[in-house]
Order: sequence, then structure tokens, then C-alpha cells
Amino acid sequence: MVSPGIPLDTAAIMSSVLEGILYGFSVLMFVGTIWIITYKRRIRNVNRPAVAVATLLFLLSTTHMVVGIIRVEDGLVKQRDTYPGGSAAFFANVAEETFVVKDAIIILQTLLGDGVVIYRCYIVWQSVWIIIIPCVMWCGIAAFGTYGVYCFSRAPNGSIFTNQTGHFVATFMTLTLATNLLSSGLLAYRIWMSERKVSGIRATKGKMYLLRVLVDAAILYSTALCSSLICFALSNNGLYVMADLNVPIISITFYMVFIRLASSQHSRGYISTVLGATCEIERGNSQQYPMQSLHDIYKQNDTSFLADTPKAHTLV
Repeated sequence: MVSPGIPLDTAAIMSSVLEGILYGFSVLMFVGTIWIITYKRRIRNVNRPAVAVATLLFLLSTTHMVVGIIRVEDGLVKQRDTYPGGSAAFFANVAEETFVVKDAIIILQTLLGDGVVIYRCYIVWQSVWIIIIPCVMWCGIAAFGTYGVYCFSRAPNGSIFTNQTGHFVATFMTLTLATNLLSSGLLAYRIWMSERKVSGIRATKGKMYLLRVLVDAAILYSTALCSSLICFALSNNGLYVMADLNVPIISITFYMVFIRLASSQHSRGYISTVLGATCEIERGNSQQYPMQSLHDIYKQNDTSFLADTPKAHTLV
């Protein structure tokens, strides 16, 4: 069955060009993020988990970009006249080595990005019970993604839209979208409740700025995932383009949280003001899920939600 939409060889070129543009932005944002984390800090004071995650996202997106270029060169130059069926058949083969490697990188990048969102949610709520469902969904993403790649490697001349592999792709993307929305929703709700409690006590500068930054990141990622799901539902070859674009988008959503908060003139005052009043409220009214002090996290690394948990203080 021929899938509607753009030809596969055209989709390969388009995805490489668009991914290259987004990759360029992600590289600049990676440099900015590392500068924010390490500038004028001793090595022992650097937030190592944040550096590790930022570096892994950069390495995965770089590897995906390189493999994508190799795939385009193989399909349009090296094997254009020798591959049975030509370039279109080459790009349609889901068992082709570069396609499988790219899909494996997409899964790793997705797991890393979703894991960061879940960890941020845990840091703010300071309760394992809150993240049980997101963690189960994260495990589902890993399981379906891994098995999906295995099916691709065993399905020569197949298609991602066939029944053999299609339901794994659909489940993977659905779980990814649901995990992102749920974790981001819980995170946003906690911050919003904290702001709501303090808003009647003292005025805050940059009100809800932190919330807007996190929501913007979630919207960007969710929009890309929704676009992928729509293309899959329509069996449209645009899915190949969107899948490749998701890799740098995941990196960008991670970096933008650091950069936007660091560049905001109100973020420091907002976070300290909100959590200062929240602390006063919650000392007199113990909560079932004490909120992690974002002010203390901010002090450790300006804008990082990847603070070393044992050193961070909670609001009790």
C-alpha cells in the first residue's frame, strides 16, 4: 500500500534540512545551558546530573543528525541506482540499518526527556506516590519502543503503518504524549497551588513566570507529538519528518527551561518570594505531599530542577 503524502525520498531530504536547522538552535542552547550551570562555579558545586543530562541529549541529537545524513547519502547517492526499486524503496525499508539506528536513538532521547520531566515532578512534590503512574507509563514507553525497533529490524520491505509494527508505534507515541502531559500537569498544578496560597499574602514579581516556562516547554513537545500522531493516524509519510524533528525538540525543551529562567529578571525574586510565603503557610498546615523548595534548588544551580535531592530542603 502506498502511503499518502510526500514521497519518501523527499521526506528524507526535508527531515534532514529541518532537523539540521533545529539542531543548530539546540547546539547554541546547549552551550548556553552549560555556561549557566558552570559559570563561576567550582567543580564540586556544579550540578553534575544537569550537565550529564544536557550532554547526553546533545550527543544523542548529534548522533541522530549524523546517521540521518549518512542515510540520505546512501539512499540518494551511493545506492540510488543499485538498490532494488531505487531511492523510494530504500527509504521505505524499515529494516535498513540506518533506519533502525535512528529509531533506537529516538527512543533513547524520548526516554531521557520524559525521565527529566518525571524527576522534576518528583522534586517538586517530594513523593514517590505521585510519580508511580508516570513511571509505569515510562516503562511502557521503553518496552514498546524497544520491541518496536526489534520488529523493524525483522521486517524487511515492511512499513511503519502495517499492523505488524503500527500498533507498537501508535502505543509508543500515545504513552509518550500521555506521560508528558500527566507529569507536566502535576508539576504545573503544584506550582500553581503554591502561587495561589501566597498570592493573597504578598505581591510577587514575575507572577507565574516559572509556571509559564514549564508549560511552554510542555506545549512545544506535546505539539510535536500530536503532529506525529496525526500523521500516523492518516498513514502519512510526514511521520518520518516529524519523528526526526522530535529529537532536537526534546533537547530544546530541556535547555529552554534553564535559559529562560536565567535570563529572566524576575525569576529569582519570584521563586524566593513564592516559596518564602509558602513555607510560612505550610509550617502551620502540614501537607500530605510537602513541596520541594524551588528556592533552595535555585540557590544550588540557579534554574535547575535536577538538584541533588539529599542536599535540597523541603517545605514542611
